[in-house]
Amino acid sequence: MTVAAVTTEQARAAGLVAPRARTTADRPRGVSLALRTLGPLALVAAWQLSSATGVLTPDVLASPGQVVQAVGELWGNGQLADALSTSLTRAALGLLFGAGVGLVLGVVTGFFRLGEELLDSAVQVLRTVPFLALVPLFMVWFGITETAKVALIGVATSFPMYVSTSGGVRNTDRKLVEAMRSFGLSRWAVVREVVLPGALPALLSGLRLSMTLSVIALIAAEEINSTEGIGYLMAQAQNFSRTDVLAVCILIYGLLGLAADGAVRVLERLLMPWHPVNGRAVVGR
Repeated sequence: MTVAAVTTEQARAAGLVAPRARTTADRPRGVSLALRTLGPLALVAAWQLSSATGVLTPDVLASPGQVVQAVGELWGNGQLADALSTSLTRAALGLLFGAGVGLVLGVVTGFFRLGEELLDSAVQVLRTVPFLALVPLFMVWFGITETAKVALIGVATSFPMYVSTSGGVRNTDRKLVEAMRSFGLSRWAVVREVVLPGALPALLSGLRLSMTLSVIALIAAEEINSTEGIGYLMAQAQNFSRTDVLAVCILIYGLLGLAADGAVRVLERLLMPWHPVNGRAVVGR
């Protein structure tokens, strides 16, 4: 009898159980998608039941059927398409401006000591100011224009990108950076070839936060006396007590946020196929 067999028998006699490796199998994509839709479907079912039993009256919240009819009405007369186009343009321009500024500032303060000493404290002070507090100031500076709305979204989305980029750049392996510098690469070449690829998880995390916040800032921006966009539809619906149109606008804002998060998830899968989440290396599913 081998030593291993004796050891196993002694362990069993002592009441010990040999540990087993915990393995998990990937669920089929269809099953995973079905599980993800259960929560929203349950909410809609509860909404419909509350409306059918009179718990929710139309003056409080329209039923799902009335909301669907409102979507058809708004889409048929072209209001919904025009509002979506305007709101998406505002959010995209603000996100492009804000994320770009946050990315540049994050690289400068994370990679260059002089940049950190000169800029980081000032950016941190500005980051603590709620972007909603800037609405009156932007109205004084830019008036009731598209510039004010885009600038507000840009300010709101720049800080999450800055914090994530700065942290990701600081966590880059300094030995690898020095090795690349010893091969004659310039600082900006090191940033492009080493630092940014190494900080990619942090960059995508910041982009996810910025995209989500762009929808929140869009809601606030469209409260600045808008004459078009989803916010304008909400203001008109409020004036006429159209809870069905209000529900449509709220759902659109929610779907925009969900679409933004989904877009970043797709980017993560494309740019980081080795990432544990993308590789399904998750325990306990």
